[in-house]
Amino acid sequence: MLQDLENNFSELERKIFLLQKNYKNLTERLSDLSVEHEELKTKYDEERRRNQVLAEEQKNIKLYSAISGNPEHNRLMKNHINRLVKEIDFCIAQLQNSGL
Repeated sequence: MLQDLENNFSELERKIFLLQKNYKNLTERLSDLSVEHEELKTKYDEERRRNQVLAEEQKNIKLYSAISGNPEHNRLMKNHINRLVKEIDFCIAQLQNSGL
């Protein structure tokens, strides 16, 4: 009976030790993954900003191409001009409504 209790106690101690070891490993892994997550998040934000800059540059290149007479981008140029005209009309309407 006493031997069984000692064996159970020893087994329980061994399991507690393993649980503590696993807990320590998991907390270290969590810490490592948190650092990696922050690094990836920073890289993602940088790439997203870079992508936005490149998209804007591509848009500008198409617009310049349309201005220079490239027939592939005539529709883009017409749309851009129409958008600018609408903005100007809106500004004129606001000025008229404000009494200036």
